[in-house]
Amino acid sequence: MATTDLQFPIVHDHGFDGLYGLVVDGYDDDGTVRAHVDIDERHKQPAGLVHGGLLAAIAESITSMATYVAVAKDGRTAQGLSNQTSFLRPILQGTIHAIARPKHRGRTTWVWEVEMQDDDGRLCTLVRMTIAVR
Repeated sequence: MATTDLQFPIVHDHGFDGLYGLVVDGYDDDGTVRAHVDIDERHKQPAGLVHGGLLAAIAESITSMATYVAVAKDGRTAQGLSNQTSFLRPILQGTIHAIARPKHRGRTTWVWEVEMQDDDGRLCTLVRMTIAVR
């Protein structure tokens, strides 16, 4: 499967990604992945902030999917190996906008940087994801 075979946006309506409403908006030619999640009450922790686990999950999902799309043609698979998430600013409402960029495309691991912004374009979360390729 190649990114040219995919029809965007990809709205996940099943599995874990479907539970929180992940939408993959597209892949750029350089491998950049763009996605978003519209926030509602199910995404928030008791203090009213978007739950950090959701932010970490978005990063893992989009980088695992993008790596898989790239390596599946060779009969390989991809899954998260490491997720280092830094929460810089809380998100309270609106939409989480995620942009993932590949930094290393190795034979057995890929490393990604994921930035998440709020509707005002402010950097709220920074994630370094390592994806295992098998």
